Amino acid sequence: MAGTDIPPCLIYIDKQGRWYHKGVEMIHREFIRLFYQHMELDSQGRYVINWRGDRCYVEVEDTPFVVRRTTFEQGDEDNSRFILFLSDDSQEDLSPETLFIGDSHVLYCKVKNRTFPARFDRPAYYQLAEYVEEENHLYFLPLNGKKYRLEQKEDPV
Repeated sequence: MAGTDIPPCLIYIDKQGRWYHKGVEMIHREFIRLFYQHMELDSQGRYVINWRGDRCYVEVEDTPFVVRRTTFEQGDEDNSRFILFLSDDSQEDLSPETLFIGDSHVLYCKVKNRTFPARFDRPAYYQLAEYVEEENHLYFLPLNGKKYRLEQKEDPV
């Protein structure tokens, strides 16, 4: 089936990570989690739900995943980490090399094996920003003896 043959799901995800079906907010978390688990990117960069052989694309205002909270876990020597709490109710370690700053100074990273972009919501942004350092008007996140530069990037995909 060609990518252009994929129908719309009539699902919309806003920039805060809220899901809507035909304009009505979806509130059943088990359905939303199921859709997240079966989401993929197609060759055209669309977010597609692939469930039991049926595929449809989702309209997304910014990113399908939103980082809701960030915590820092101090480890021994080189194994400290930032833990991301995502809009699909999962958590994972931050891959700091994937961090970037988008339009309107919004912070993003890649999640789910670096497959999908994720937008930091305001609380998660401030939680991570506590650790960011500035040098010569450039911003870095130090972690495990390395400095990860936060660079400006246009497109979050």
